[in-house]
Amino acid sequence: MTSRHDQRQHNPRQPRHRAHDHRRLGRELGLFDTDPLIGAGLPYWLPDGATVRHSLEEYIRAAEREAGYQHVYSPVLGKRELYEISGHWAHYGDDMFPPMDLGGEQVVLRPSLCPHHAVIYRSRSHSYRELPLRMAELGGMYRAELSGVLGGLTRVRAIQLNDAHIFCTLDQVAEEARAALAMIGRAYEALGIAVHRYRLSLPGPGGKYVSAPEKWRRSTALLTEVLDRSGVPYEAAEGEAAFYGPKIDVQVVDGAGRESTLSTVQVDFHQPERFDLHYIGADGARHRPVMVHRSVIGSVERAVAHLVEQHGGAFPAWLAPTQLVVLPVSDTELPNAEALARRGARLGLRTRVAGPGRGSLGARIREDRRVPYQAVIGAREAAAGLVALRLRDGRRPAPQSADDAVTRIRALVEAHSTALWA
Repeated sequence: MTSRHDQRQHNPRQPRHRAHDHRRLGRELGLFDTDPLIGAGLPYWLPDGATVRHSLEEYIRAAEREAGYQHVYSPVLGKRELYEISGHWAHYGDDMFPPMDLGGEQVVLRPSLCPHHAVIYRSRSHSYRELPLRMAELGGMYRAELSGVLGGLTRVRAIQLNDAHIFCTLDQVAEEARAALAMIGRAYEALGIAVHRYRLSLPGPGGKYVSAPEKWRRSTALLTEVLDRSGVPYEAAEGEAAFYGPKIDVQVVDGAGRESTLSTVQVDFHQPERFDLHYIGADGARHRPVMVHRSVIGSVERAVAHLVEQHGGAFPAWLAPTQLVVLPVSDTELPNAEALARRGARLGLRTRVAGPGRGSLGARIREDRRVPYQAVIGAREAAAGLVALRLRDGRRPAPQSADDAVTRIRALVEAHSTALWA
């Protein structure tokens, strides 16, 4: 769970470098938009943006399955009592939407997924042999952000969070947190994201933090050990912790130099106690698990905003809304172009044909300059059954067969590579 300060480190009304502004690029590229009838801070996703989002979600779910996570779904609403038990109502109430009266009860749009996952965990008995139990969800949550700080995809009121909670024994905490940090590193490599710095986020003065000095000491020591063993440089920062425990925050910087938190790893002794979570140990007695919170890409909205600004809309090939555009020089080559597009689609590539009706070849090439691969088919290529590939970075591999071209592109896409050619 991110803190309110994480969500508000930078005022979206500050001047931005126009070339790096995801709000402009997102609309220009047809990724997302907003409408007053839907409301501020509630963007909707257009088809190309939905494709990017879906690819990102598919990637993280597959990575989580490979790492032993089990996926769940939980409701976006919960009774007020749920958040009173978790501590959100007392320590995070200013960020929550007002409760709604429903049949004599009060229900709330959730500000976080962790209380739901705690309840799911305690719905079944658990043995020490099952631990660590890794529970993941791409789920919606809601923050009552003030209208003056909303902007694009970075500051929204409806958030789709890549969240996970690992229920483990005390001696498993450090390894689970270290593995989560390594998972974040692999995701950043696939996404082409550079880590700006690692931050050990600690509590500060004031009453917004749970008062449990020994728990804070133990969880801080564990995260410090994880950072030291991982060999990454980090800085401690007071006043940046979640209300229930310290965090490792992975900080990124956009093209305009603004820093924000994208990913996080947290250790929580608080909620397992509040929800009376337990497992049966080797000694037959009940023991309290530790809860490790972990988000690899953070919110989908903020991740896509950062990717738009990081890459200027020219996404890694596996994320690109269109991966291969086929450009017949004239109408004569249109059947060959359509056949190539179908061949690519059968292999799972997102392909389309940009025919002569859209302008000259040069104009079409420029229009689709952010597409990773352009396949030009002229009279010579059509006669020989070849395609002339143009890569987004300006390289032009030797003409090759259609099968060779789409097979090679597919391999790079499936590998989640940031390289265009290998």
